[in-house]
Amino acid sequence: MDKTKTSAVSGHAGRRVIVAAGLLCLVLGSVHAFSVFLAPLETAYSVSRASASLIYSIALITLTISVLVGPRYFHHLSAGSILLASGLVAAAGTLITAFAPGIIAVVFGYSVLFGAANGVGYGFGLQIAAKANQGREGMAMGIVTACYATGAMIAPAGFQWALSHGGMQTAMLGLCIALIAVSVCGAMIISSTEARLDAPAQQAARGQIRSSEVALLWTGFGASVFSGLMVIGHAAEIARADQLAHLIWMAPALIAGFNLAGSLSGGYLADAVSPKRLLAGLAVFLSGVLALLAVSEPGLPVLAGLACVGFCYGAIISIYPAIIAKRYGMANSPRIYGRVFTAWGAAGLAGPWLAGALFDATGGYVIALATAAGLSLVSAAAVTVLFR
Repeated sequence: MDKTKTSAVSGHAGRRVIVAAGLLCLVLGSVHAFSVFLAPLETAYSVSRASASLIYSIALITLTISVLVGPRYFHHLSAGSILLASGLVAAAGTLITAFAPGIIAVVFGYSVLFGAANGVGYGFGLQIAAKANQGREGMAMGIVTACYATGAMIAPAGFQWALSHGGMQTAMLGLCIALIAVSVCGAMIISSTEARLDAPAQQAARGQIRSSEVALLWTGFGASVFSGLMVIGHAAEIARADQLAHLIWMAPALIAGFNLAGSLSGGYLADAVSPKRLLAGLAVFLSGVLALLAVSEPGLPVLAGLACVGFCYGAIISIYPAIIAKRYGMANSPRIYGRVFTAWGAAGLAGPWLAGALFDATGGYVIALATAAGLSLVSAAAVTVLFR
């Protein structure tokens, strides 16, 4: 079959690719609603806040490894096979979690299987959507990222209902069924197109990148998403700590809703605004929001702060892959983005765990939020140097 024909599509086929990738990412995004499980996990398995937070952190690490390693193998399989496999493995992980007799089984099912499959589905969804919509990479990646954020927005209410009507088992079984449904549906849709990722390019001229550039991209991305992942991982408990317990389910939903808005806005802005102004400006604004959130009184200021963090995080995670694709070329984008995305994994491990540890030590989130504010300024400095 003609490789050129199968590696890029356009028009209606390109939109079908976005739909297929978006459907799966819609359900995979529920990983970022994990904060509603913190208290139930502490009670069910008699673990500390830091230990419960590690379940989420390890899931983000396995997710990151999948995004890094996955591009080496994506070209060996059809797009439909990859979407189907990632969804079914994720479903298997949630099924194990539903019947887990202990915390180790939860880690294996949720953190390892669900986390790894999550990374394959999300990473492949981003790249295949951009490949199928060349010239509009920012828009395509933004929509897929927005679907991921939408899943995180709508999942908390469903999880909260399931927790109150059957506990963790009901919540995980519902997620398992949803994963099977969207993976089968998405595989059927994308199989009707000729979308496919090519083998990774080997040092294509446009894809050459100096180690110093990788370091700056890594630092800028990692420092900025650290705060987002920290707040996402503890959103419900940040609300509870600020005496908003009656709105606990709304906290992760609110942050995810603005994450969605940021993802959509970021994708379009990446096609229109200079990277330096966009990324440095977002990081500085995020730092200010986190500083204010750390000292805010309970009530609307806390909710407003969570909303702003969600918007900035959503924009940042959609802008970086789009800028990498534009700057270094689509053929090299999966390889380079995979390397930079390891910063997200490092932030995912450190952020939620550190916030939990600091909460255990101080009884609040002030120090954690102040630390995140400082790291956002580091991000602004890194991208200013890179794009000078």
